Amino acid sequence: MASIFPNMDIFAGNIGSVHLDPAVRPIAKICEVLMKSYFQSNDHETREAMNKIHLENVTTACFDWLIGDHKVAAKAYSMTSLLLLGRKFDWIHPELRMILEQNYQNGSAAYKARARMTLAKLR
Repeated sequence: MASIFPNMDIFAGNIGSVHLDPAVRPIAKICEVLMKSYFQSNDHETREAMNKIHLENVTTACFDWLIGDHKVAAKAYSMTSLLLLGRKFDWIHPELRMILEQNYQNGSAAYKARARMTLAKLR
């Protein structure tokens, strides 16, 4: 994981340009792993490598993947990332809750399962 840290500016700066499904899923997973390391593990190295702009870029990309026409895996990884990012940015949790509640009825079984879990943590 530490091998991405020297390139964090490039990664976070270009994350918004990833739109094709074969690329979105692994990038969304990388974001989820980074957010878990940053927020849950409180990994010092991850916290040093990521600044506010990096976190904002990840937030924007995750919201784009969540509301865009992407497969469930990318949406699920984005839900987890956004749930964790909401600890730093107060506005994320209300937006995330609204999006999940609006899209719940039309989601697949996997989407609904992850949305239920995320919504339960938001309450």
